[in-house]
Amino acid sequence: IEEPLVSVIVNEFAGTFSQQVRIVGATEKPASIPYRANMTLLDAMIAVGGLSEFAAGNRARLIRFDKQIGKQREYALRLGDLLKKGESKANVMLKPGDVIIIPESMF
Repeated sequence: IEEPLVSVIVNEFAGTFSQQVRIVGATEKPASIPYRANMTLLDAMIAVGGLSEFAAGNRARLIRFDKQIGKQREYALRLGDLLKKGESKANVMLKPGDVIIIPESMF
């Protein structure tokens, strides 16, 4: 065989937590998903089926390890504005190892 052509299809990726983005709390299906280049908050939310009925999307938090200070930092997210109003400024870039925490609303 001369100059063979090979195609590879990756059906599933199971990397370390530092290579994944975790979405927990009030979402349709909380999960750890593989990080991919240029991944956004909207990409992650689509992967987990969006917010649950009782989610407080605008009180969501992003936990990210900051290498410069050697600690985790917490950032506010506006998931409700992003998903319900299409607020593009709320669509932040994600990084490998990010954790998105979505609380439930209090009645």
